[in-house]
Amino acid sequence: MKNNATGALVYSTDGGRMCPGCRLALAQCACKAKTAPAGDGAVRVSLQTKGRGGKSVTLVKGLALDAVALAVLGKQLRSACGAGGTVKDGVLEIQGDHCALVIEALARHGHGAKRAGG
Repeated sequence: MKNNATGALVYSTDGGRMCPGCRLALAQCACKAKTAPAGDGAVRVSLQTKGRGGKSVTLVKGLALDAVALAVLGKQLRSACGAGGTVKDGVLEIQGDHCALVIEALARHGHGAKRAGG
């Protein structure tokens, strides 16, 4: 087993995820160290129907935003499309086929989005 440079505990069954800065559980973090949001910089918009009873859902992946900013952007996109949706694991889900409208809205917000998946 390798030791990292700081020797910090990453996960504990007692408290869950641990902060690398203060070594407390993230809920009780004293330093409020911000982790870099996941995302490779390429925003991909795709349409998915698998496992949804034939209903289509527009997915937006690859946004490098924190959870709060992602929720705010999701609210703006859902209201622009006039549809419902949610944010799950850093992926925006918007009910219905709104790929073109979402790409335009993301361009207005400064995110270069690409259509993925045909």
